[in-house]
Amino acid sequence: MMALLLDARLLVRKVKDLSCFTPRRHRVKGKWAATLAKQPATSLALQHFDATYSGQLGELWPSIRVALLSEKKYGALFNNFSHESTLAQLEAQGCRDFISDTAQPSEVAVEEESNCVSIKKSDIDGQLLSPLQLSPHIKCLVFPRGDITRFKPARPDMYGLLGYYLMDAASVLPVLALDVQEGHSVLDLCAAPGGKTLALLQTQSIGFLCVNDSSVSRTLRLRRVLRSFVPKQLLTDEKLHISSLDGTKWGEVESNTFDRVLVDVPCTTDRHSVTEDDNNIFSKSRTGERRRLPQLQLELLLAGIEAACPGGEILYSTCTLSQIQNQSVVEQAIFLAQENHGIRLQVVDLKPLPHMFRKTFHFAPNLHLGEMVIPHLAANFGPIYMCKLRRLS
Repeated sequence: MMALLLDARLLVRKVKDLSCFTPRRHRVKGKWAATLAKQPATSLALQHFDATYSGQLGELWPSIRVALLSEKKYGALFNNFSHESTLAQLEAQGCRDFISDTAQPSEVAVEEESNCVSIKKSDIDGQLLSPLQLSPHIKCLVFPRGDITRFKPARPDMYGLLGYYLMDAASVLPVLALDVQEGHSVLDLCAAPGGKTLALLQTQSIGFLCVNDSSVSRTLRLRRVLRSFVPKQLLTDEKLHISSLDGTKWGEVESNTFDRVLVDVPCTTDRHSVTEDDNNIFSKSRTGERRRLPQLQLELLLAGIEAACPGGEILYSTCTLSQIQNQSVVEQAIFLAQENHGIRLQVVDLKPLPHMFRKTFHFAPNLHLGEMVIPHLAANFGPIYMCKLRRLS
């Protein structure tokens, strides 16, 4: 019996040894790759960010990473078209309007750089900052730093309008930085889902507002949002136009027209990418779309630059930390606008923002171009990147 067992073991060993000579197409795999558990998109996103942002952000990345994976804070953009009692109710809960609660002018006037700078930012040290002009009508309420109280859903007033819109409070900053003045014509090139459009309408200064998004379904969502917050007579007014055109072609459709252009481009949406698998741009099926993002962003920004009139201003913004999608896109746009269209641009310094709103947000230090709110556990807003350009010709 023992001899038989030994012979069987030797036979098995010989079969295993001969397996290497078996043609690959005839081998039997124990488990096909299709049956293996797929890596979720959120995990792929986090791996990508760890590899990219650890080098880009250095020692800042660990704390930003923790904040990105934690529950974010919201701001309540007050709707001036609704009943005023809503504002008092929010303030009674311990909220404050972060826009009016800014640093004093004497604190803002620090010796850094001039209000308008060239792309190289050279030969400008020692000059005083000019404080930004903020619209007195935009109000966005937040809970104090470290307070993670959630806002209750807004309720409609007697006219059926909601009293406030919940959004990342840092998303209001691009609208504030755009500095819309009385009678300005404004283009919101990538408007859906509508938070920044609502903030623009709160300025009560716009002469004409064109709201666009290339996605028809997102434009329908935008219309629903506006119907919940804006009176019907304003939605049907000739001063407001909503469209679903390809934003990259806007320069061909309507050039040299707008006093202010907001280009809030599609991006990797970092916070969503690490927390939600649904509609995640890091899913395998959207790899090509994700890789094309910087080119799409560049084309949208160039279209926004063409749409602005000489002397007009363009605000580029994203909700990603990516240098490739932020500073690199702006630098390429400045070069190509001059090279291909003969348009000269000037970078408008946004350095006043970190000083005015340091009580509410954390800003990335030492960016060579633009400003960026970075997530932080004590002030978990962002990321929001913004850069402002002035068209000179």
